[in-house]
Amino acid sequence: MYPTDLWTLDQWLAWQGTLTPNRMEFGLTRVREVWSRLGPARLDCPVITVGGTNGKGSCVALIEAMAQAAGYNTGCYSSPHLLRYNERVRIAGAEVSDALLCAAFARVDQARGAVPLTYFEFGTLAALDLFVRAAPDLVVLEVGLGGRLDAVNLIDADCSVVTSIGHDHTAWLGETLELIAGEKAGIFRADRPAVIGQPDAPAALRAAALALGARVLQVGAELGCAAAPEGGGWVWSGPDGERLSLPAPAMRGSFQHHNAAAAIAALRGLRARLPVPISAIRVGLGRARLAGRFQVFPGEVNWILDVAHNQEAALALAENLRAFKCPGKVRAVFGVLADKAPEAMAGPLCPLVDAWYLTASGDARAMPTALLAQRLQGVLPDAGTTVLPTVEAALAAALAASVAGDAVLVFGSFTTVGEALRVRGG
Repeated sequence: MYPTDLWTLDQWLAWQGTLTPNRMEFGLTRVREVWSRLGPARLDCPVITVGGTNGKGSCVALIEAMAQAAGYNTGCYSSPHLLRYNERVRIAGAEVSDALLCAAFARVDQARGAVPLTYFEFGTLAALDLFVRAAPDLVVLEVGLGGRLDAVNLIDADCSVVTSIGHDHTAWLGETLELIAGEKAGIFRADRPAVIGQPDAPAALRAAALALGARVLQVGAELGCAAAPEGGGWVWSGPDGERLSLPAPAMRGSFQHHNAAAAIAALRGLRARLPVPISAIRVGLGRARLAGRFQVFPGEVNWILDVAHNQEAALALAENLRAFKCPGKVRAVFGVLADKAPEAMAGPLCPLVDAWYLTASGDARAMPTALLAQRLQGVLPDAGTTVLPTVEAALAAALAASVAGDAVLVFGSFTTVGEALRVRGG
């Protein structure tokens, strides 16, 4: 079966998934070769690349919202998606159409010849191809995994951001935070801003940026991020003494201030080419939203959806859940991918959750429910834990047991949260 101009988006994506089955391949040789064959293969606007363990999507959304509030057209590439693949590629704030994606996939396939590409590499090259044709004022690229060998790193970004470093994807990035930091630092470039959004980031991250000759801007060092003295907001400060009094980000969590500080620093680093007024920064902070990041659907029974899929993200989720102050009971629907550590993710939520519903999404990479239950023995209370085969069934059981004032929390993998969103109707 070979691609044709008549294929739907779903057919293209299914076919791409068969090209490199059951293995992940890293490296920039393949994507660089195909990129060089793709027409102009050049972005004539500033590019910001965003990496990190947690907070990447939030930082991208903040940069996008601020730039758009300043009147700029943006091109944004992020992953993974929750409901539709189209979420991954946005131009001027709108998801691109199936037709545009299919046309880009066809161009990538024609250009690649015999060069093998992974699913993610196909998507990255298609997104870049679409951005070249759309000619936006700013392109924002989110790293898929790691940084140094990730496909988006084929572009020499004008500014690079690493939001945070945590334990995730250790099989590919290394077991220690220092090793992971070394891989994430691969997106930094000499003589260009290297923004670090984590005050206590592993020392290896800053050291790598300095060794490259990048202009390091780290929250807690060159960048300030503090509560406003008069209350009701916060103050961002830059290396040149600039201070901005700002409203709190609309996205929940104190950690979003660090993501916002990094996003502002990235835009400030490009101000010679892309000036963004303070008014647009303020508007962008209030507009930026991201599905599946402590996303609350209020009602008699509140729904809370969060793609917390590692220990650090679970700790942040616990902080948000404490601040939410649910008047009733909290029931958690929890499903993870097979390469995750569910013990580390469930642990921080245990004091806040009254009942657990363990499940698995339809993703082939999902951890089977029997294994998930086994891994969580001794972590979760037996009396308050139910195992159900599907996300839909787990949601139905959690909702049936709930009364007014309760909350149902769905967290874990993107596919678990995505299936919950589909049940709710998007």
